[in-house]
Amino acid sequence: MDAVEVAKDVKRADLLQMYYYLRLTRTLEDRITALYRQGRIMGGVYTSSGMEAISVGYASALRPDDIIAPFHRDMGAFLVRGITPGEVVAQYLGKRTGPTRGKDGNVHFGDLKRGIIAFVSHLADNLPVATGVALAFTLRGESRVVVTNTGDGGTSRGDFHEALNFASVRKLPVVFFCNNNQYAYSTPLSLQMAIPNVVDRAKAYAMPGEIVDGNDLAAVYLAARRAIDRARAGEGPTFIECKTMRMHGHSEHDSAKYVPRELFEEWKKKDPILKAEHMLKELGYADETTFKEVEERVKKEVEAGVEFAEQSPLPEGTETLEGVFAAEDEVQS
Repeated sequence: MDAVEVAKDVKRADLLQMYYYLRLTRTLEDRITALYRQGRIMGGVYTSSGMEAISVGYASALRPDDIIAPFHRDMGAFLVRGITPGEVVAQYLGKRTGPTRGKDGNVHFGDLKRGIIAFVSHLADNLPVATGVALAFTLRGESRVVVTNTGDGGTSRGDFHEALNFASVRKLPVVFFCNNNQYAYSTPLSLQMAIPNVVDRAKAYAMPGEIVDGNDLAAVYLAARRAIDRARAGEGPTFIECKTMRMHGHSEHDSAKYVPRELFEEWKKKDPILKAEHMLKELGYADETTFKEVEERVKKEVEAGVEFAEQSPLPEGTETLEGVFAAEDEVQS
C-alpha cells in the first residue's frame, strides 16, 4: 500500500494539523541553527532535520494525559505537547523564560504539566524512566500510555535492553520508538550491529515490532496509534523502528564528512515535508496555496518566538540555587 492509500485512514484535519507541526519544527530548528552560526548559542544544537515526521507522528497519536520521554531529535513532540517556539529559543539562549529558567542552553528540558519527561544527554537513559512511569500507571490502574524514543545507537546500550525486558515481562503500557537514522554519531549501522533491522532486537524480549517509513507522516502516526491502543488495552509494549536519515551532522558543529554525499542526495528526495505535501495534494486535502499559508504562519510564529526570547531577561546569579533540591517541607509532605 502506497503512502496516499495509507493516509486515507487518517482524518483530514489531523493530517493538516500534523503538516503544520512538520513545518513549524523545520522552521524553528533552521532558525536556531542560524542563531548558532551567528555565535548567539554557546552550547550544542541538535536538530531533527529530515526526521520530523517521527516525533510529530507519535506525539499526535497520544491523549493529553499520556506521557512522552523524548530524546534530542524530538523537537516536533515538544511542540505538539505545547512547548512554544519562544520557550525553545529562550532555552537555547539561556534566558529565564526557558523551561529550565536559564540553567541549561540545550534541549535538556521537560515539563510534567505538559506530559514531558526531561531529557538527558546519555541516549537510552530515558527508556528505563519511561518504563518506570508505565509501571506506575499499571500499579495505579490508570489508562495511560508512555511513548519514548532513542536513536539506532541507543539500542546498543544496556539500559535499552533492560527497559525492553522489564516492560515486556510486566506487560507495561509503553511504546518504544527508534529513529534509525543510519549513524550513531559517525558510526554507520553496519558497524553497530550484525542484524539487518534494529527491530529484530525486540524478538529477544517476545515483544511485537514494526518497521515503518520514518519519513511518512501518516504511516508513523498510524503505527503509533496501533501500538498505543494495544498498550492501553493491557497487551503490553511495542517496538517501532522508523527508517530515516539524519540530514545534518550529529550536531551543528559536526560537518558529517563521513557520510557519502550520494546518501544525502538519495534521502533528500524522501524529505518528510515533500512527502506530506504530495500526499495531501493527492488526497485533495491541500494545494500550493495551503502550503504557502502554513509557511507564512510558521515563519511569523518562529520570528515572534525569537523576539520574545531575545527580549527575555537572563537569570540572576542567585537563581542558580533555586529548583535544584526539594525544600525540606516539600519532602516531608
